[in-house]
Amino acid sequence: MNKKLFHQLLETHSDNTDYEKYLNTTQLLTAQKKVADLLPDELQFQIVHQSEELWMKLLAYTLLQIDSYLVKENTNRVLTLFRRAHKIQRLMIDQLSMLETMSPKEYFPIRALLGNGSGQESPGFKILLQMPAPLWQTFKKHYLEKADLTIEQIYDTKYNHCDAYLIAEQLIEFDSNFQEFLYSHLRLVERTIGPRATSLKGRSTDALSISASRNFFPELWNIRTQMTEQWTRRRGSSPYQ
Repeated sequence: MNKKLFHQLLETHSDNTDYEKYLNTTQLLTAQKKVADLLPDELQFQIVHQSEELWMKLLAYTLLQIDSYLVKENTNRVLTLFRRAHKIQRLMIDQLSMLETMSPKEYFPIRALLGNGSGQESPGFKILLQMPAPLWQTFKKHYLEKADLTIEQIYDTKYNHCDAYLIAEQLIEFDSNFQEFLYSHLRLVERTIGPRATSLKGRSTDALSISASRNFFPELWNIRTQMTEQWTRRRGSSPYQ
């Protein structure tokens, strides 16, 4: 293969077509280092992380849309948008596995170029961490308080698969997917630098482990525990005894 020609093709961007102009492909495809300057796995490393930032931007925008439709109490639109949000989350989780094809040996030179940088500084990640709390408040105001309902009622004593229940299930799926994303990232870090290594910020991977155990909507998880405990108390002895 003529590598020189291949490099020229990769780095030649014209923006001559409407497609290129609309998608701003020149800026998009030059957001990575020049091919001649790349370390062996560096292009993959940059593209995966840049893609994650784009997906997180779309996810944040989708959550803003969900919030606005919660205010309007447009349940069907909320459910449709949550389906999109969950698909984005699955893509974020799945594409992390691309980095499993990078050996620890190939990562260390890239790590040196990161300086003191860390995934904890991701702008998209920091934005997403701030969004579930106001989303929860909007849900409570328009689907619980306005209807004089509680989480306990929609899951147990007044359970009828109502709109509030359907949205609550979407919220907990978002929460679950987010924890899976954090856990996947934790496992990737452990696979690459080891489970007891120190991060570039001087924090061990234990910090990631703590983050991966955090829930955005504890009320939705707690109700399951409460219902199980009540069922256990009422159940009594086994029917087979």
